[in-house]
Order: sequence, then structure tokens, then C-alpha cells
Amino acid sequence: MIWITMRSDRGLAVGLKELTPQERSDALEKAAKARAVRAAAKERLKRGEVSVAELISSGATDDAIARMRVVELLEALPGIGPVRAAGIMAEIGIAGSRRIRGLGIHQARALVDFMDTQQSV
Repeated sequence: MIWITMRSDRGLAVGLKELTPQERSDALEKAAKARAVRAAAKERLKRGEVSVAELISSGATDDAIARMRVVELLEALPGIGPVRAAGIMAEIGIAGSRRIRGLGIHQARALVDFMDTQQSV
């Protein structure tokens, strides 16, 4: 087994295992499936088949959904683009890099409440 040492942007040495062709192929296939799951979830959100609350709660059991960025979730909603999504996240206090899995209880509740009030207006 060969280990490759890479430097992170913080200057720390990180050891990475060199992947076999089979491991690399499996990882690529897993990543493609995860992207497809996230794309399907965003499409269902866009069509109104699933709510923001349902998508956030599904992140507890679905790893692909859990790794979706919150900004992607917001931008999938009709009428919300990058600027409005950033504004919503700033208003609620969610970092731009936050993923669904990384939302705290209060952040998730605030996001769901905010979206519920927006849709009822």
C-alpha cells in the first residue's frame, strides 16, 4: 500500500491512500449516484412534490441528501436565485458553505419556518 502525502491549504500534511483502479471506479460510481439523488431531490422540490422540511428530515437517513449544500436546496425553489438564497441564509444565520447535515436544530427550524411564511404570503 502506498500513501501519498499532500499539503492542505492550512499547511498540514495529509496522508492519502493510493486507490486501486477498482476502488477508484467504485468511488466514481458512488459519487455519480449521490449526484443523481441530489438532482432528483432538487427537481422534486422545484415541482412542489416535497417540502423543505421533508427534504431536511430526509437528510437524517439519506447520506446523499445530507451532503447537499443548503444554498443548493434554496436555489432549487421557484423564485429563489443565488442572491435571494444568500440573503435568506444571512438573515437566518446559516453559513454559505453549510450542508443539510450540518444544520443545527435551531437553524433547521428557522429555515423551515422562514420558508413556510414565505409560501403563505
